[in-house]
Amino acid sequence: MEFKHYSVLLRETIEQLHVKADGIYVDGTLGGGGHAYEVCSRLNGGHFYGIDQDDAAIEAAGKRLAPFGDRVTILRDNYCNMKSTLAGEGVEQVDGIVLDLGVSSYQLDTEDRGFSYRFDAPLDMRMDRRQDMTARDIVNGYSEGELYRIIRDYGEDRFAANIAKHIVRARQDKPVETTFELNEIIKAAIPARMRQNGHPSKQTFQAIRIECNRELEVLKNSLDELIGLLSPGGRLCVITFHSLEDRIVKTVFKRNENPCTCPPGFPVCVCGQKSRGSVVTKKPILPGEEELKENNRSKSAKLRVFEKEIEV
Repeated sequence: MEFKHYSVLLRETIEQLHVKADGIYVDGTLGGGGHAYEVCSRLNGGHFYGIDQDDAAIEAAGKRLAPFGDRVTILRDNYCNMKSTLAGEGVEQVDGIVLDLGVSSYQLDTEDRGFSYRFDAPLDMRMDRRQDMTARDIVNGYSEGELYRIIRDYGEDRFAANIAKHIVRARQDKPVETTFELNEIIKAAIPARMRQNGHPSKQTFQAIRIECNRELEVLKNSLDELIGLLSPGGRLCVITFHSLEDRIVKTVFKRNENPCTCPPGFPVCVCGQKSRGSVVTKKPILPGEEELKENNRSKSAKLRVFEKEIEV
């Protein structure tokens, strides 16, 4: 099927990037190339680098961005490797970076990718299909305690303990192989009266996907390095869709703005930690009413922006 992904907070992100015609910009989660297209259309003498770990996204974005010719370079990798990936292209600093951490509509709607509880498919959920570990490995290999932890923390499901217990019990008879098999296990673990508000599998599938792709770990371990890649005055724009993602971005941005570790009562700073820039968005930018009407998947989106300090 065609790679489709609604580019959430598109106008707001492009506005916040402050695209310079001769600048260097990177999208670390290229997807279908929606944000990328708008950046590239503003370049004249600049260059754009698109990074994604999904082979389908690489193919789709390549076609979409083809009109921009040699001002575009597309690379297959995880954004956590952005520094080394760009170094391989001879790039040490960039003027702007975009991360859209949402799962693409293509990934959710392509049945055999196993991301969605709506289709019966093998449990996969890998964003990078070169990766060995799949959702099946998590469901069948993790201990009850580990399953409970990820469903509680990443899925924020109040029935995490019971869902984990039911998964372990079910796999004693045979491995859990498909999304629909997992659906039935989750359904049995949740009281009938509590299944009225949305699909009962939504939060557990989200949790397993996050674990499978190490999404929070990658985000947490990458942001400092991405800020370090920015040129003075450059901006990092991050769109999150999960409270834990947003908390990580907010915390890292704040620490980079004010890294001082001195006790609050100290009259002067003696730790030597210097600010790397400023948080542009004291509160996150949210989708407007019009966007929410067009795409209900954008309702949990939040955009936060960090600007690298301009050297004097």
